[in-house]
Amino acid sequence: MDQINLELAKKLIESAENEAEKLGIPMVISIVDEGGNFIACHRMNDALLVSVEIAQNKAWTSVAMKMPTADLAEAAGSGDELYGINTTNNGRIVIFGGGIPLRKKDKIVGAVGVSGGAVEEDIRVAQAAVNMFDESSLFQS
Repeated sequence: MDQINLELAKKLIESAENEAEKLGIPMVISIVDEGGNFIACHRMNDALLVSVEIAQNKAWTSVAMKMPTADLAEAAGSGDELYGINTTNNGRIVIFGGGIPLRKKDKIVGAVGVSGGAVEEDIRVAQAAVNMFDESSLFQS
């Protein structure tokens, strides 16, 4: 397999959901491919409805900007180089943590986006999916 498919996305979501359960926080986990195209999204019971779009946009932003959304937050503060970027792309760019690209051999092949907790919690849950991806034999390139 040379692209992210539903089988892999489900495993990444499961890993992230397990981490969210450890935190006791219902979250939304979204997976996109290298083009930012939707692969899968999972809303845990009682997760905020607003988190669905935020999680999807975090994943999309990570692919579109080729960086974790937490890094973008640092560059998009008032007076910083990318200040106001979140107003572009119909407001789809998210400038706070919880979106992380998925990489193989230094190439971005997709991303995970998580929403529902505090920023640090979203990052932690997204990182669980990234760790699963890095260890997975389901994605070979």
